[in-house]
Amino acid sequence: MSEKIILVTGGMGFIGSNFIKYLLSNYVDYVIVNADAITYAANSRNLKSIEKNPNYVFEQIDIRDRELVNSLFNNYKFNYVIHFAAESHVDNSIINPTIFAETNILGTMNVLEAARTLWQEKPFLYKEEFSNVRFHHISTDEVYGTLGKTGFFTEKTPYSPNSPYSASKASSDMLVRSYYHTFGLNVVTTNCSNNYGPMQHDEKLIPTIIRNALMNKAIPIYGEGKNVRDWLYVEDHCQAIDKAFHHGKSGETYLIGGNNEKSNIEIAHIICEYLDELHPGNKSYKNLISYVTDRPGHDLRYAIDASKSRKELYFTPNETFETGILKTINWYLKKYKSKG
Repeated sequence: MSEKIILVTGGMGFIGSNFIKYLLSNYVDYVIVNADAITYAANSRNLKSIEKNPNYVFEQIDIRDRELVNSLFNNYKFNYVIHFAAESHVDNSIINPTIFAETNILGTMNVLEAARTLWQEKPFLYKEEFSNVRFHHISTDEVYGTLGKTGFFTEKTPYSPNSPYSASKASSDMLVRSYYHTFGLNVVTTNCSNNYGPMQHDEKLIPTIIRNALMNKAIPIYGEGKNVRDWLYVEDHCQAIDKAFHHGKSGETYLIGGNNEKSNIEIAHIICEYLDELHPGNKSYKNLISYVTDRPGHDLRYAIDASKSRKELYFTPNETFETGILKTINWYLKKYKSKG
């Protein structure tokens, strides 16, 4: 196989599937092996259009299974790993925290160990055929906890996770960091803000707002809807990952944001206004907005200072929230209308 062979874990998920499509359309010299357990959050239809691409291979593997992960590395001799695979829905982590620890912490450890064993003779000494390798870990801004009404997360912000999900991701970040300092593994970590765009799972906020509106069902908004997130269009995130993977400094962390702070209630109002124009009903979709009991430990605000990524990776988002959300709404309109 090609000497440039990349393992993408969790490639059937929202961001992973968008990234695989991005890689295949921009690099002809990579072979991509997509390893995914196909949990409820995966969707094989996301990659239907590229499944016959000669540079794409799919392997159904759960990263919690250490023997299967080791076999995968031994079979393909990966040069590169881009690690997306994770349980990521905060509500689910409140209901069943254990699966988050198993996948996000132990699963990450399994992938790190398999990479280290394949690539290195001993700490800081790489095997000759693996002199050019990299492990890119995809993480979240939620590891930093919550902000007040002002301020921003930076790469130097202390970790302060507040949910089992963010705690498990923080743990995986620390494992990746330790493999750099203890073993000299060539790692880079990116922590992103809230992604949105095509192919996101129905359980997430933006697809839920659009779907419920089109079905004339209540649009649930936690608490008073004042929780604020920085929204990043998924294709912009793919470009940022590309830049960090190819040009990021070993051992470094880069925060990736969209510079689009919006509260949940603002998001709901913006989407309803667009839908009122694009798919008008008998009355405004805003009438469907309904406030529900807030979830435990709901962080108030996330916001990213992405100046390091701008300066060192030359990354700036292409999409404003207005352009990105319109593309997103149009994609979901086609999806949900096609289902009748």
